[in-house]
Amino acid sequence: MADWSPRKLTVILHADVDGSTALVQRDEALAHERIRDAFHRFSATIESYNGHPLELRGDALVAEFHRASDAVQASLAFQTENAEFNATLEDDIRPTLRIGISLGEVVVADNTITGEGIVLAQRLEQLASSGGVCVQGAVYEAVPGRLPFEYESLGEQELKGISESVRAYVVSLKSGETIPPPEVHAIPSEVQAEQPKRQRIVVGAIALLVMVGGGLAWFQPWVSGEEPASIERMVFPLPDKPSIVVLPFTNMSGDPEQEYFVDGMTDDLITDLSKLSGLFVIARNSAFTYKGRAVKIRQVAEELGVRYVLEGSVRRAGEQVRVNAQLIDATTGGHLWAERYDGSLADVFALQDTVTQKIVGALAINLTEDEQTRRQRKETSSPDAYDAFLEGLARYQHYTRDDFIKAIPHFERALELDPNYARAHAALAALFSESEWNYWRVGEGGFFEAARRAREHLKEAMKDPTPQAHRIASFIHITQNQYDDAMAEAQRAIDLDPNDPIGYEAMAWVLIHVGRPAESLEFIERAERLDPRSGYLYRVGEAQFHQERYEEAVETMLKHSESHPDSVHRLLYLAAAYGHLGREEESRAAIDTFKKEIQANMGTGVIGTIDQVGILRFKDGGIEDLRLREGLRKVGFDASPEVVNASSEEITLKKPADGTVTRVYEVAREHCRKHGKESSIMNSTYPRYVFSCR
Repeated sequence: MADWSPRKLTVILHADVDGSTALVQRDEALAHERIRDAFHRFSATIESYNGHPLELRGDALVAEFHRASDAVQASLAFQTENAEFNATLEDDIRPTLRIGISLGEVVVADNTITGEGIVLAQRLEQLASSGGVCVQGAVYEAVPGRLPFEYESLGEQELKGISESVRAYVVSLKSGETIPPPEVHAIPSEVQAEQPKRQRIVVGAIALLVMVGGGLAWFQPWVSGEEPASIERMVFPLPDKPSIVVLPFTNMSGDPEQEYFVDGMTDDLITDLSKLSGLFVIARNSAFTYKGRAVKIRQVAEELGVRYVLEGSVRRAGEQVRVNAQLIDATTGGHLWAERYDGSLADVFALQDTVTQKIVGALAINLTEDEQTRRQRKETSSPDAYDAFLEGLARYQHYTRDDFIKAIPHFERALELDPNYARAHAALAALFSESEWNYWRVGEGGFFEAARRAREHLKEAMKDPTPQAHRIASFIHITQNQYDDAMAEAQRAIDLDPNDPIGYEAMAWVLIHVGRPAESLEFIERAERLDPRSGYLYRVGEAQFHQERYEEAVETMLKHSESHPDSVHRLLYLAAAYGHLGREEESRAAIDTFKKEIQANMGTGVIGTIDQVGILRFKDGGIEDLRLREGLRKVGFDASPEVVNASSEEITLKKPADGTVTRVYEVAREHCRKHGKESSIMNSTYPRYVFSCR
């Protein structure tokens, strides 16, 4: 393998903000913000055309390309986009760039890139007009004639710092033409050959070399222009351990159909990091509230109460994957590292592991022996199964009946490719359990079939359990009145992933059902700290209701309704709270809405009363159960059954339309106990029920 030399011949792009001083004099804060935004957008364009942003030098950007045509296309694409963007602005703070492109020799040393190629690109940029692009003659000759560009020769130019004259051309897009879309090119073999010695030279430096699946790339982080976050302005105090949020990575594929893959990779980075007990990680739901938004790192850190922010982009073209990532210390505005990774889809697990390991190293996280073992264990060895799982996950996370239906075949496809894929089993267990809970028909067989399939997939998922599997196990134990087991499963979810809020929410739910609502609020608060932008208002409202804080419960459930209008169960708590407050009209309105939503979801006549609601399964039929039922009965919901006939030996009851089977059993039990006996059902023909007293 060839030895690495710090000198290399490459295509260099140098971009500078035209008239930046005047912009700053007009409005310093806005000018800096607009300039940073322009460079951020240009960086994304550079990456999409196979380029590498290298440095931000004041108000100038330096980038490298392996092909001259990519550099020219990226430049013209950005200049076109930037002109359109500036035209939408109502003020005069409109940064425009001049761009120069050279083919020259550069030197990589001391974490910087220097040399004649850099100087030449800078001098060519100075020849460009505002919003224009100027290229060296060698670049002009290297760009294929088939591309829709036209050139204006500037002749031979004597440039400062360059020993020989240089032919220069102004390049522009032909009238009526469009910029060709990006193409994915293999990394040149001579560049791949440089990697081993370069790694040894720059170990511990910020300019990093990474090999993933045989593809090598290098990337030097920009000197940060980020405004530091204020610890005093943070909504939450910083945790007593390193804290981080992984922002949704940007899809640079040029294909919206790849959004699921990009989101899935972000999801998995969050999941991998959250399993580390030495790190505080913001949950996925809160992180994804920033998706598609141009937000400052400072703002994110202050809103979520974290010190570190990871952001990046993913580009997938067929089986090739490119990931750019940068880790930022929001309290200083500085970049801890920034890297680019190239590889194939088959390398995606190694790629994710590499990024995770870089964060662990940068933040000096000490892994326990168990965490080290778990990191080495992979969920699946099939990239295709993983890809199918991500497609299903993207739909499942929309959390609607239609999306659940669309998610099922993708999860099932993942299991066809890898029958032992525990995470896919856990996802289906969750999907079918939550379908039953929400009265969503998502397949043949109705709710009983959904419950059966949930348990079937949970059994497989528990062979290699995830926090999701433990959460669903806890839920199922509650529905079977197995509260100790439910609590144990919730605790296992917390132990397995201390940064996943679903474990704390599961524990809160169990505590509500065993009559400990005050304790449940402590776990809800822990879930909210990890996932501050999701909110757990439904659980809070439940706890408030069972503390007999009915006014607060109403207010909380109404807020929950704003963000979760499809949540059926909040209507029963809302109706019961209104009932206890004597607000009958509002209570009946909530009940009517509940019935309509049940009917719409089930696609059948309203069977539903509170019999169908899992929230009524309280331990030992305790005061929590009675409190909820009493609130509903005050407005005529869950009416008592009609006594058809009764004796000391038996009782026959008829359930009214607004009554429940549970209420029928209660009346039978009360009747038999008056005679010193226990009730036992003999037979039933809906709506009649016959009980014996023994």
